[in-house]
Amino acid sequence: MKKPNASNTNPRAEGQNAAHPIPAESLGKSLVEAAGLAPGLYVTATPIGHARDITLRALEALKACDLIAAEDTRVTSKLLAIYGLSKPMTPYNDHNGERERPRLLAKLRAGQRIVLVSDAGTPLVSDPGFKLVRAALAEGIAVHALPGASAPLAALTLSGLPSDRFLFAGFLPSKRGERRTSLEALRTNAVTLIFFESAQRLGECLADMAEIFGERQACVARELTKLHEEIRRDTLAELAAHYGDVDPPRGEITLVVGGAVQGQVDFSTLDRLLESALAFMPVRAASDLLAEALDLPRRAVYDRALARKKRDDAD
Repeated sequence: MKKPNASNTNPRAEGQNAAHPIPAESLGKSLVEAAGLAPGLYVTATPIGHARDITLRALEALKACDLIAAEDTRVTSKLLAIYGLSKPMTPYNDHNGERERPRLLAKLRAGQRIVLVSDAGTPLVSDPGFKLVRAALAEGIAVHALPGASAPLAALTLSGLPSDRFLFAGFLPSKRGERRTSLEALRTNAVTLIFFESAQRLGECLADMAEIFGERQACVARELTKLHEEIRRDTLAELAAHYGDVDPPRGEITLVVGGAVQGQVDFSTLDRLLESALAFMPVRAASDLLAEALDLPRRAVYDRALARKKRDDAD
C-alpha cells in the first residue's frame, strides 16, 4: 500500500479544556466595556478546538448578553470558564428545538439580547439554528452574525484542493444504500465537495466515494486545531485503503474531495454495464465493447473489467 502523501500532527497542547481560565479583564479594554449590545439574536461562532480561536466580538457578546442559547450547555460552560465568564444559559438543539423556539422568540420580542452558539464552530452549519434565525427574521427581529471558526473552511484551507468554488454537503446518510445514492447525485459536480463524517463510518464512506467518484484527490482532516490534529491528503482509493486497514480514528472528521473533471472516467456507469456484460461475455470482449460505446480509454475499461472479474470469481 502506498504511503499517504502527507500527514501531520499538531503539537500544540492548548484547547478548550485548557487548565487555567483567561480573565476577561486581560483581553482588552473593549471587552471590559462591552456595554450597549443592541437587542436581537447574535449567531456567534465559537472555537472548533483551540480555545484561543475566538473573536473579541464573540467574547464581548457573551459578556454583555442576557442569555446564551447553547447546543450543549455543558460544552459552552467549559468555554465560558476558560474566559472567566458566567451567563444564564438554556439548551437549544435538535431534541428540544420545537419546544424552546417559541420561548426564545418571546424573549427576543421583549428586547432581550440572546447569543446562539453551537458546540463548536459556526452555528447553522449542520445544527438546528437556522430554524430559530428564520423564525426571528419572519417576525422582524434583528439577527446579527459574529463570524469565526468553521471546520469546513479550515479543512478546505488545508486540503490543497481548489477553493474558488465548493459545496458543503454536511453529513451523508448512515445507511450504505442511502449514502451511495447521495454520492451518485453529487458525482458529476465539478466543484470541491466538503463532508462531515463519523469516525466509525470513515473507511466504508471513503470506499464508496472511491468506487462512485473514481480517481480523485481528497483530504481527511481530523481533530482540527486540537492537540491530535491529523491531515491526510491522497487519492480516495489510498485513503480508503488506509482507514480500512486501521482501527477507526477518534475525533471529529471533515472530508474534502476534488470535484469531477471533464473527461474523467464515469466508473459508476461503467460498473453497472460491466456487471451485465461480464455475465455472458469474456473480459476482453466486454471491455472493448463498452470502451467503444462509452468513448472511454480501452486500457482503463479493461483494467476495471479485469478487477471486477477477479472479485466476482473470488466470491
